[in-house]
Amino acid sequence: MALNDLKDVYHDQLQDLYSACKQSMAATTELGRAATDDELKRALNDGVQGIADGMEKLSELCNDHGIDPNGEHCKGMEGLVKEARAHGLEEDFGDDAARDAMIITQYQRMAHYAIAGYGCLRAFANRLELDGDGAVLTDCLDACYDGDRRMTDIATGSINRAAA
Repeated sequence: MALNDLKDVYHDQLQDLYSACKQSMAATTELGRAATDDELKRALNDGVQGIADGMEKLSELCNDHGIDPNGEHCKGMEGLVKEARAHGLEEDFGDDAARDAMIITQYQRMAHYAIAGYGCLRAFANRLELDGDGAVLTDCLDACYDGDRRMTDIATGSINRAAA
């Protein structure tokens, strides 16, 4: 598909972010199973639910615009997921807290990708005067920021200290 204008870019990026979320949800589930800290496990499980909620909203936006949410495969998130698995799951760790610190690192990298995606989509929606879309994307962006801050709080509150 040729991307001829901002609306085409918007549609393409809705599909791309849907794919990114789908991939990160699977990886976050795996990271949650590997985590040892109970607070981290809860946060990752909540993260999976937040990603699912975002995917539902992205799917609705795609449907509203007559596009298939599965129309793209996000290569960027594919790479981040590969890194998350390699460094957070397959790496040998001598200490559970060190693994948990790495899990937070990998989760936050994926979350930051989603933050960038939601932020761009919101800016596109606002420029295209799609106010309803913009409000939905703002909610998704805020939820991503909340999850990222929660991980930072867990890391700086206990995990990093235990891993040191």
